[in-house]
Amino acid sequence: MVEMESAAENPNYPAVDYKRLSILSFPRRPALRVTSEFDSESAVFFHKISCKLLDSLAKFKFSFNHSGKGGDISEPQFSFVSKHLSLHYDLEDHNALVKTSIDLAPSLQLTASHDLKAQQGEVTVLANLADPAYSLQLSTPLPSVGLPKATFRFPLGELSLQEKQEEEVNNLLSVDGVLKGQLFNGLCSAHYKDEELKLRYGYKDDEISFLPILSLPSNALSFAFKRRFGPSDKLSYWYNCDSNYWSAVYKRTYGKDFKFKAGYDSEIRLGWASLWVGDEGGKAKTAPMQMKVQFMLQVPQDDIKFFALMFRIKKRWDF
Repeated sequence: MVEMESAAENPNYPAVDYKRLSILSFPRRPALRVTSEFDSESAVFFHKISCKLLDSLAKFKFSFNHSGKGGDISEPQFSFVSKHLSLHYDLEDHNALVKTSIDLAPSLQLTASHDLKAQQGEVTVLANLADPAYSLQLSTPLPSVGLPKATFRFPLGELSLQEKQEEEVNNLLSVDGVLKGQLFNGLCSAHYKDEELKLRYGYKDDEISFLPILSLPSNALSFAFKRRFGPSDKLSYWYNCDSNYWSAVYKRTYGKDFKFKAGYDSEIRLGWASLWVGDEGGKAKTAPMQMKVQFMLQVPQDDIKFFALMFRIKKRWDF
């Protein structure tokens, strides 16, 4: 019997280029992800199919809705998303939204979007100055009308200048801005927009959060208060001094994947309770069995016999 020699036994034996073989081999099938969601209030299913392409350099998504009684498919859309280009196409409206992003320089970025059906878009140029906390952004709609909107961001807030088009009045220069800073162990901020000034002060420690808000010139005052009783219990309260409306929410968590919430809103005179299985703000991927479930009970104060029990479920499958 003739024994086969290996590359280790014979230095003249040609070595196998495994890297080249991996390139010439057939690519693996991209992982397919299917997510389905149902809301009992609307009785509509929402489905999304997605997969990553070219070693996660791009992502393809297809989504649509349909009713639970075998109804027709509605709102079918597909998307192609990559780092520098994205395309969203609506099959019903036969409309496409194209977005692109290009780095013109290490600290200069150009982004653009265009709605094919509306023939409208926007172009934005963002320049990061010497410090990352300072930046200047110029944006203009397409077709262009007037001067571009300029936004200057700095560590203590931001300032925006925009030309407004109004009938019977010459073009006006609108000023919006945010200014914030530390005050008495809390964060004080001033928001000015559309000739309205909102003054906010936020204080927060391990147990208490307090947030009063004053709007000028209307002098409307409201405040939010949160009290944490332990790692798993928190009570939130909001009150509007101008309208006397208030709302309260109690939240208790059981581990990472279970949450109970109950509250009341005086403006709509409604009490409610909700139970979450899976992280409320997270994705189905991190939930048990990749499934999130919410049960909600709503009880109107005026007639408790007309209560409503609803649920929402979201499930993900990986293939």
